[in-house]
Amino acid sequence: MSDHASLRLDHALRAAATRLAGPDARHEAEQLLLQVIGRDRAWLFAHGDAPLVDADASAFEALLSRRIAGEPVAYLTGHRGFWTLDLQVSPATLIPRPETERLVELALERLPADAPMRIADLGTGTGAIALSLAGERPQARVVATDVSEDALAVARANAMSNGIANVEFRHGSWWAPLRAERFHLIASNPPYIADGDAHLAQGDLRFEPPTALSSGVDGLDAIREIVRGAPAFLLPGGWLLLEHGWDQGAAIRALMTATGFVDVATETDLEQRDRVTLGRVTEGQDASR
Repeated sequence: MSDHASLRLDHALRAAATRLAGPDARHEAEQLLLQVIGRDRAWLFAHGDAPLVDADASAFEALLSRRIAGEPVAYLTGHRGFWTLDLQVSPATLIPRPETERLVELALERLPADAPMRIADLGTGTGAIALSLAGERPQARVVATDVSEDALAVARANAMSNGIANVEFRHGSWWAPLRAERFHLIASNPPYIADGDAHLAQGDLRFEPPTALSSGVDGLDAIREIVRGAPAFLLPGGWLLLEHGWDQGAAIRALMTATGFVDVATETDLEQRDRVTLGRVTEGQDASR
């Protein structure tokens, strides 16, 4: 951008949006500009005629160049909104996505607001699911696990910054950190993309941690491990909820049914794509390991 000192904020924003691709170009440009100037959206709209000074113009240009190269906006700004929370993100974590809020909604429907429920979130990443449930159910005790210590550090910071204290974070892979405990509800957004899927080399996925994205030749390795182990960690009548890909619902329903779950169903997201499959263990189901 030339002649930085004379460039108005609204003009800089408009010019930047023309350089970004996709339907969210204007919104992305706005997020990057707000990150640079340290203001909120309301201030920007009220002061669009303010000048973009040289230092801010250079920083804005650097972020734009990184975004044009494909780096996700959430990694450039260091945060992403999810549910009612503002979450820190880093390249150690998946970027929380709106479709995962559907899993939160379905979980809350199965968690009484006035009872001390026990909840587990496997592969918590930023803590998006665990913190959303803990915030909505303050009497609940939530255990959130992840195999990545770096991801857990981000999740702990998010718990602190959002003032949520009823979550315990544990390091380890899937069931190992839960020891011999039982839960009323277990939720997970595990890796579910097939190894070698072309989408892994496209868009934001190129920058996200591969181990949090793909799982086996059909994408279901982690889900198989979770489903088969879940009865040993669920209280009688307890629920398992799994986010997954749009074409995996039938396979996961079959897996859950074969494992002894009842009331198995797949729920869709706002775009009417299969997104969450769930089921519960029966009162008499053998949950011994």
